[in-house]
Amino acid sequence: MSARPNAVAPAASVTTAVATAVAPAPALAESDPACAAPLAVLGRDVTVPLVTGGEVTYAALDYAASAPALQRVWDDVAGYAPYYGSVHRGAGYLSQLSTDLFENSRDTVAEFLDCRPDDQVVFTRSTTDSLNLLASVIPADCQVFVFETEHHASLLPWESTHAAGRRGSDARVTYLNAPRTPAQAVRTLQRALAERAAPGQEGYGPALVCVTGASNVTGELWPVKELAAVAHAHGARIVLDAAQLVPHHPVSVQELDVDWVAFSGHKLYAPFGSGVLAGRADWLRDAEPYLAGGGASRKVARRADGGVDVDWHTTAARHEAGSPNVIGVYSIASACKALTEAGFDNLLAREQRLVAKVRGGLAEVAEVKVLSLFGDDSPSRSAGGTPTRVGVISFVVEGWNSSHFAAALSAEYGIGVRDGLFCAHPLVRTLLGGDGQDPGECGAPEAEPGERSLNAIRVSFGAGTPDEHVERFVRAVKELVREGAKWNYRTEDGRCVPVV
Repeated sequence: MSARPNAVAPAASVTTAVATAVAPAPALAESDPACAAPLAVLGRDVTVPLVTGGEVTYAALDYAASAPALQRVWDDVAGYAPYYGSVHRGAGYLSQLSTDLFENSRDTVAEFLDCRPDDQVVFTRSTTDSLNLLASVIPADCQVFVFETEHHASLLPWESTHAAGRRGSDARVTYLNAPRTPAQAVRTLQRALAERAAPGQEGYGPALVCVTGASNVTGELWPVKELAAVAHAHGARIVLDAAQLVPHHPVSVQELDVDWVAFSGHKLYAPFGSGVLAGRADWLRDAEPYLAGGGASRKVARRADGGVDVDWHTTAARHEAGSPNVIGVYSIASACKALTEAGFDNLLAREQRLVAKVRGGLAEVAEVKVLSLFGDDSPSRSAGGTPTRVGVISFVVEGWNSSHFAAALSAEYGIGVRDGLFCAHPLVRTLLGGDGQDPGECGAPEAEPGERSLNAIRVSFGAGTPDEHVERFVRAVKELVREGAKWNYRTEDGRCVPVV
């Protein structure tokens, strides 16, 4: 039987209360060389069968899609689970405890992002959900500027909102061509914003720039602070898709001077179905609720004519209708604390060592081409000493269909990577020199093993990745290119799988 939280009053901090019930797990991973990683994650001891016989410890190298849960996050969630209750307005002890946890988590995320005092932190389901929420609240006739290099989560919501006839339905979307250097990205945005109508002229209105912090295809960091300065100089606002940035790099809303930040818990070692949209309150407060329902409303009354009058919340609750995902929210807060306590300086230094190890190993294989938007000769660090890449690397192998190569890595070496277009179709097609008619689909390649298809392989890692995993990956790439696959493969339901 688990111990009851040692709290005198229901309003006591849930962090303190739960900590008395379940001893927190150590933040650092064990020192076993096979598991030498800054933070312990679930699944680090899982073994998988190989088609060639035997088993091997699974090397999870698909962090950019979903990072494994931190052990710390799992333990925190397990410690809270017996005290789970309804959030807000519940009179019972567990309800008040859960409400305390939920709102404290909001404060933790705001601190993690270095938000401004009057910013709102809205909890959503994911980055995609966060950006669709923002798309639904932008003012009428807003002009949106977005680079074609964005992930679909930040590329598509603006058009979809227009098609759906929601609040932002008058938005005009301008897609910007892929820049080939960070400086070119800044110049491209500068020119596009300069072509807008000037204040007071017909056609002038609100504007929003959407940009990624780190590419989910190449891992390259974008010049967010410089882009934000350009946006604000032209009277526009900017939202940062930080899904691939926050797991690897500190993000300060105030230092970057962005208006909003969006990210997902499942990429931040908290895969429990929650996300964040944090930033300026005015557009969020002035818009209709993203979802209509309980929790978003303060007062509902029947009118004499038979209709209903609704008084909506003006806080973040305005866009959080329905019973919230308390466990998902708490897991994000737990991950934020774990990363902060581990220290981003230490995490960054180690990750850059792994990036160099992978890139160096791939560079030794003539048949491998690493994809890069800003060029292979772009510096690994900025002038200020900040890394310019995170642990996300995509590549193709001459003579191999990417799906076939990824399947062989999994079946013959126990290495999990990703193949496809990574929900960034325009970007990958640009990097591979293809067009919209070439075969290839995100996650479902159409070509048979050995046939060319417009898709790539992506390896991604982070704070839970042991050195052995990336070393095994580099060895496996070299061996597959040199000796070929040891097994036969076929396409089944759009996936390349070993013949059994």
